[in-house]
Amino acid sequence: MKLISTEIKNKVLNSMMQLLDHNRSSILKANKKDLDLFKKEDQAMYDRLIVTNSKIDGMIGSIKEVMSQDDPVGKTISTKILENGLDISNKTAPFGTIMIIYESRPDVTIEAAVLAFKANNKILLKGGKEALHSNTILVDLWHRALEENGLSKKFIQQLTMNREETQEFLRNPTEKLDLIVPRGGERLISFVKEHAKCAVLVSGRGNNFLFVDKEADWEKSVKVIMNAKTEKISACNALDKILINANIENYEQKLTDIYQLLNAKGVETLVDADVNSILTDAPQIKDDAIWKEEFLAMKCCLGAVDSLDEAVEKINDNSGGHSATIMTSNKDTAMQFMEEVDCAAVYQNASTRFTDGGQMGVGAELAISTDKLHHRGPLGLKQLVTNKYYVFGDGQIRD
Repeated sequence: MKLISTEIKNKVLNSMMQLLDHNRSSILKANKKDLDLFKKEDQAMYDRLIVTNSKIDGMIGSIKEVMSQDDPVGKTISTKILENGLDISNKTAPFGTIMIIYESRPDVTIEAAVLAFKANNKILLKGGKEALHSNTILVDLWHRALEENGLSKKFIQQLTMNREETQEFLRNPTEKLDLIVPRGGERLISFVKEHAKCAVLVSGRGNNFLFVDKEADWEKSVKVIMNAKTEKISACNALDKILINANIENYEQKLTDIYQLLNAKGVETLVDADVNSILTDAPQIKDDAIWKEEFLAMKCCLGAVDSLDEAVEKINDNSGGHSATIMTSNKDTAMQFMEEVDCAAVYQNASTRFTDGGQMGVGAELAISTDKLHHRGPLGLKQLVTNKYYVFGDGQIRD
């Protein structure tokens, strides 16, 4: 793939910021068409679909932030001169063509494209049909920004295929695909993995856990739980499961307090059998499979454990590998939890809502990867490159 200069890339991004600002009314009108067609059967998806002037400001801010970052392409990772005289450099290089499949969020059309483009990749955007009008106008603006700077529209393309057409495209793509990123639930991820012929980087489900240790500060725990659960239910970093050490001081009163606080906020709270023996009026969990579910709703599970080891085991057996928090004042306990829990982000005494590129200092993100290759956590600009070896010789041959 031909490399574009950093100067030209940034000119495209500057053009796009101006186009977004000057076409606000058209973007909002297109989004209203999508909202009017949406039946609101999924409140979390509806919330993600909405575009406002504030969200357009956020889109512009994301582009500005990426424009300010160093170009990630061609950076030297390592150098070495061997005894035979070979001069070897390992440098960052573009992936090539990235396909992202996502639902409901028009801002992904901005963030995914700006990151892929600045990293010198082509990107194929397969948004959900519920955001068709919003995504179409945003891609049209991208095309105008590219053409204003003498570049092909092929760098950023919108795909509007149905499920069957997408399946066929994954099996027999019309152009070489180097990476696919499915952003969605288990069904979407399984669908892509089943049919794709190239690398798939999973942006997995949330289903995030919080464990209240026996040495936790209860006031802080309540504050973190309420933020993680109720601040934004549509986010993949929202809290779904709460585990409390049954050996904590005033255990029964604390169970009652957190249950009542969640209910007062409108959170449907299901409890396990141990908690139900104390909170007898609370709805009891009937099927343990619910511990594996991501809710994206005002709903959570509350359970009891007797030890750190039991909490870690339950989290590793059920979580989506996204984020997990321990509330404790004991640093050794926290470190054991953080080392043993198998998630992309682990926290001590902080909300899972911070698992976000902007909040973690990465900047705009393509997704939150729950895979372990090639990167885990927020996929920012620096993570949208691969590497290649440059080997300089003078006629050397291998004996």
